[in-house]
Amino acid sequence: MGRTQRIDRDALQWLIGRVQAGASPDEVVAAMVGRGWQEDAAATALEEAMREHLANHAREHGLPPPERVPCPVAMNGPSVVDAGDREVVVLANMLHPRVVVFGNVLSDEECDALVDMGRRRLRPSAVFNPDTGADEAHEARSSEGTFFRRGENALCQRIERRLARLVDWPLDHGEGLQLLRYGPGAEYRPHYDYFDPERPGAHVALARGGQRVASVVMYLNTPRRGGATTFPDARFEVAAVKGNAVFFAYDRPHPMTGSLHGGAPVMEGEKWVATKWLRVGPHR
Repeated sequence: MGRTQRIDRDALQWLIGRVQAGASPDEVVAAMVGRGWQEDAAATALEEAMREHLANHAREHGLPPPERVPCPVAMNGPSVVDAGDREVVVLANMLHPRVVVFGNVLSDEECDALVDMGRRRLRPSAVFNPDTGADEAHEARSSEGTFFRRGENALCQRIERRLARLVDWPLDHGEGLQLLRYGPGAEYRPHYDYFDPERPGAHVALARGGQRVASVVMYLNTPRRGGATTFPDARFEVAAVKGNAVFFAYDRPHPMTGSLHGGAPVMEGEKWVATKWLRVGPHR
């Protein structure tokens, strides 16, 4: 089969059946190779066919069409990922919701330096209001925080390059780092990071790089108790451990992504995190 051959209807139904039966992408590609495909052509054809199938499914059911999202590791992939200047460990990998837990993303020194820089700039955290297009205080969020411009200093530049390499996403498609401090009892109740395009103020955020498609939350310290990142739909939580991070992607602004998440209350001590949001296009 040629490199540019497309999957016909019968083959597409066979592929969908394999995926619905729980086969991983690597297993489906291997099956295609067994049917005479070249491996790189099979991978490309599978990706294009599934994207087309999901887009058609979305249109038929009145759902937003899916976007391409970062994909840092494959299922049953490598346990250690080269992030350019640092080797990062894969601790957990979930397909739905798309969640990857990484270890050794930041050094202790980098965590401490971010905390020191952020502590001097803290303000009560705000939440984007999709009806007004403004950042406003909200009862669901009881942290303090600050933003750094993308590439604002050498440390931010180094971390941003590392994350771009780690999740395989263009550097300029990322927002600047946001630092947050959660004191005792502080939390961020479950929410979505994408912007709801149906709300009247969403255009303000979407004009600056399009929709968010993924988030990276990096832990800058280890709280004595509490402060986990929770994913209620998956009944899964990620402990806040210094230097580790959790990545999660959402291919459309819809609850079907399972990307509902929150910051559980800090029960003892404090929690510091640095968050990086990734956009579908260049962010400015």
